[in-house]
Amino acid sequence: MRAFRRPGAEAVNSIRVRLAVALFIALLPVLLLGGLQSVFAFRAEADLRRQSLELAAGRSAAIARARIEAAGVLLQTLGPGSVGLECAQRLADVRKRLPGYANLVRFDARGRVVCAAGTTPLDRQRAGRIWFRELAAGSSLVVASSPGAVYATEPSVVAAVRADGPDRRFDGAMVAVLTLRSLRLETANRFMPEGAEIALADSHGAVFASTEAGAFDTPPQGWRETAYQRGAVQWSGQDRQNRRRVYSAAPLTESGVFVLLSAPSPGLLSWTWINPISRLILPLLAFGLALGAVLYAAERAVIRWIVYLQRVAAIYARGRFTVRPLQAKRAPPEIRELAATLDDMAAAIVARDASLMDSLAEKDALMREIHHRVKNNLQIITSLLNLQQRALADPAARAAMNDTRQRITALAQIYRALYHGPNLKQVDLRAFLEELTAQLLIGERSGTGCVHTRVHADPLVIDPDRLAPIALFAVEAISNARKHAFADRGGTLSVHFVVRGEEAELSIGDDGPGLLEGLGEGVGRTLMTAFARQLRGQVSFEASPGGGLLVRLVFPTPQLPAQSGT
Repeated sequence: MRAFRRPGAEAVNSIRVRLAVALFIALLPVLLLGGLQSVFAFRAEADLRRQSLELAAGRSAAIARARIEAAGVLLQTLGPGSVGLECAQRLADVRKRLPGYANLVRFDARGRVVCAAGTTPLDRQRAGRIWFRELAAGSSLVVASSPGAVYATEPSVVAAVRADGPDRRFDGAMVAVLTLRSLRLETANRFMPEGAEIALADSHGAVFASTEAGAFDTPPQGWRETAYQRGAVQWSGQDRQNRRRVYSAAPLTESGVFVLLSAPSPGLLSWTWINPISRLILPLLAFGLALGAVLYAAERAVIRWIVYLQRVAAIYARGRFTVRPLQAKRAPPEIRELAATLDDMAAAIVARDASLMDSLAEKDALMREIHHRVKNNLQIITSLLNLQQRALADPAARAAMNDTRQRITALAQIYRALYHGPNLKQVDLRAFLEELTAQLLIGERSGTGCVHTRVHADPLVIDPDRLAPIALFAVEAISNARKHAFADRGGTLSVHFVVRGEEAELSIGDDGPGLLEGLGEGVGRTLMTAFARQLRGQVSFEASPGGGLLVRLVFPTPQLPAQSGT
């Protein structure tokens, strides 16, 4: 018997799944190596980007610092001579010869304009500005992050130098207004990431000059201290337009001015992501190609031929052995050998089936011949008993001989039904009861009356071992009715066989004189009780609805034995 297996379990244990698992395990180190390389590449790219941003911020700060220091040297050089009637002309000539200066201004100690190379905005609070007070306190050079007024029409930086009088006392300031262009805060160099923007901010992170104001936002806490300690600091965040960007800051001067650099965060299509991901994609691609190649080769070279042989074997399982696995000639040698073995097995089964069918036919013929001879022998015995019955003068002896002859006739009828029927092991009970009833009534016509029969039987196929007690029971009941109910006057004999699920009932009744006159305590009743016990049933004797005797046999419904091969 084939063991039951769930479809899911068969799918998991299939060749395809096993090959895929084996290949996955074989290529797993390659995938792990690719994953580790990708992680290291991501880290290397992040470090490189961080170093690039910090280097760019530091370089920009160095360029701007050098430019501001140069402006300070210039202001210190101009300081002693920046008084008198030619002061404005002299400053204008210097601004004209040196590009990058939006204005040069000389202020006195109260913050008033002494002279200037260009128009200077009015600021009544100039003397109180932080940058001006730092100069008055002793600082030699100050970069004003909040000058208090707009000193140029373009983004610019105010650099101021302390001016001292002859007695070394504070005598005002020399101011240079440098444009952002002059500080060379350009983004088009090899240190800058693509799309980078640069700005100048104070110590609080407030931007006062930038290439794009929307690309910056408030720095996080602690950025200023880290920038002073390490020379540069880096962080990530969102700008004022909610764009994800990376920032870097470097100190420009000790007075609290910083250079801020803002660059877009790398996207999925940027080299920062493509380079590490490619190191993982290549092993994955190799894994996919190898898996696909192995599965395709296994499908074309092995699995499809196994499926083909499975279909052929399924056809053989249905009993059709004429099919031959001819397509397997194009299969690999191992599959061809398996197909040849399967073909030889089918041929051997066909030959064996033919031999078995011949043996079964011969056995069937022999069994029919045996049943026929047994029936003939029983008929011979019946004829001998009939001759012996005619020679007897005693009525009791003649009746006993007649009962014995009828019992033998019933047994002969069983063998006749077997060799005439389509199956030697099964008999149709309905046809058998009809023929047996007719045979028993026709074989004995001792009375003067006519006996009418009514036979009704449900269809039931039964084996000979259970048929014999039923037949002998019917012989005893019919013989009793013939002797006691129809002896002188005739009548009606009713034979009914009904199947009610697991229970069957055979009832034989007549319309004779009744129970008291119809049956005694003789051999007939003893035999019927014995036959009922043999069938594991019960027998009862009761009044018939027609006025005579009704013999009822109730027994379990006979079941045919299971046929071999089912």
